[in-house]
Amino acid sequence: MKRRTWAIAGILLASALGLTACSTTSPAAGGDDKGTTIAFLMPCSTCADRFESKDKPYFEEAVKKLDPSAKVIANNAQGSAKTQLQQAEAALTNGAKVIVVSPFTAQAGASIVAKAKAAGAKVIAYDGGIDGAIPDAYVSFQNEKVGELQGQYLLDTLKPGSTVAMINGDITSAPGQAFKAGAHKILDPAFKDGRLKLGYESDTAGFDPATGQRSMEQGLTAMGDKVDGVIAPNDGLANAVITALTARGLNGKVLVTGQDATDPGLTSIIVGDQSMTVYKSIRDEATAAAKLAVALAQGDKAEVKKLAPTTSKNDTGSFPSLLLDPVAVTKDNIKDTVIKDGFTTKAKICVGAAAAVCPV
Repeated sequence: MKRRTWAIAGILLASALGLTACSTTSPAAGGDDKGTTIAFLMPCSTCADRFESKDKPYFEEAVKKLDPSAKVIANNAQGSAKTQLQQAEAALTNGAKVIVVSPFTAQAGASIVAKAKAAGAKVIAYDGGIDGAIPDAYVSFQNEKVGELQGQYLLDTLKPGSTVAMINGDITSAPGQAFKAGAHKILDPAFKDGRLKLGYESDTAGFDPATGQRSMEQGLTAMGDKVDGVIAPNDGLANAVITALTARGLNGKVLVTGQDATDPGLTSIIVGDQSMTVYKSIRDEATAAAKLAVALAQGDKAEVKKLAPTTSKNDTGSFPSLLLDPVAVTKDNIKDTVIKDGFTTKAKICVGAAAAVCPV
């Protein structure tokens, strides 16, 4: 989510690097060339469309309010760790003092940290963690809790002896690892004592819906279509699962989890094809990251400590962090969560078949 005056320079640089991913550069406001430059690097659009539609504008808005003279360089790696590293290098060349990165893979983030430190810049790991290097701060949700909420929903809702399929996300990413670990933390004891049965499990590279759909189709064949609940880590994969279920006449009969509270996901919950999603206040996350980025750029250690009051660890060391709480959303509490927070509107989610049964 990066800002405005250097759009032409950013395009030329992207072309020189052979990049095809989304890239924007803009000043937080009409400041001069002496303003602080901050980079906001997104991993991909297939991971979740939220990065372009919500994280980016929220981050830019927050930076603008904090420092009108600041510039934000926004790039989307579109599923390439190599591209994301090139985008980080380009941002540093263009004077970025802080890089806020949602790493495409946990390991790829380490290279960005190394490049930034060599240039005297700071790095904030955003939404997903980094392994192999120590970022200056970490802002995310309690990602393992996301999987716990999904697993607990199935455990609480399914009848004893029900069969569960797990179409996990990309476990090369820190969030994907955490979602899977959280779900297993809740469900493994139930699998062990027979309260539930694990009928099929697969991981989905890049959180790619097409891959997830194929996995669900293979799972249905392996289980003889006998499945009662499916762990899907986000709404994109939930939709892929529902597509596979629909082809077998099973949509609405099988519980399906999700995450991100997307408009299509919420609509699917209203009509009964999806059972729940996990809502994360992306505005809160992006705003917190913006505050930390500005504080780091200004060298305000006291503010950084205030904004990131807890400590997280990776395989290399510890660092200050802020971990926000996710919330489970079902048809019963849509009005009191995503609508109340202004995350979405009735007009956006109560469409098509959902309009006749809208709970909002």
